[in-house]
Amino acid sequence: MSLVNLAHVCSHLQNASKARLGVTSIPVSKLHVNLMLGLQREGFLSSVVLGGPTPPKPYLLQSQPSPESLDKMAGKLRDQPWLAYPAPEETDSDSDSSTLASDISRRRVALSRSPLGAEEAHHETPVPENPARRRLWLGLKYWNNEPVLRNMKLVSKPTRRIWLTSEDLGKITRTRESSYVKGLTRPGECMFVTTDRGILEARECVERRIGGMALCRVW
Repeated sequence: MSLVNLAHVCSHLQNASKARLGVTSIPVSKLHVNLMLGLQREGFLSSVVLGGPTPPKPYLLQSQPSPESLDKMAGKLRDQPWLAYPAPEETDSDSDSSTLASDISRRRVALSRSPLGAEEAHHETPVPENPARRRLWLGLKYWNNEPVLRNMKLVSKPTRRIWLTSEDLGKITRTRESSYVKGLTRPGECMFVTTDRGILEARECVERRIGGMALCRVW
């Protein structure tokens, strides 16, 4: 476990959030993957995708019908609710009697003819066979024009690794200092700990009554 590389990742995510980037990438390792998945569980990241040197393709946004057509469709379904469940052999003869099912089928046909291919092709990201060319692409989140992940600091350092018990973590989650580690006093602040059951958040470690080495704190 290299805490030097983790320190680089922490500073990189801070700078990417301050630069208002939507997507960024970090080197791939087991520690980085487990930690980024933990950040995604806690709501700091929107997506974690394993890919190559180029970023993954964005998801296509489905075209929405106009408000007038939605009102017309709602009125027709209110008068004739059975049109919402058309028969498989039913064809779309006139545009006024278009139903929800036929509209969805037309979107799927248009999506399959798009340059990116079928709908399932959006979720397929090419991963290089060479592990040195693999990158972990992260989607950053923002709320009210402010980054959700503002700061990410190491707790343990390469020259001093801090091990905490479940009692120490209980004090830290209750905003008190323990084992030279300050308590979690900021709103939404989390601390991640590596344990024998994976990388967990400090509050989850307190619930399971397990301890481990403190990795980093995020707020």
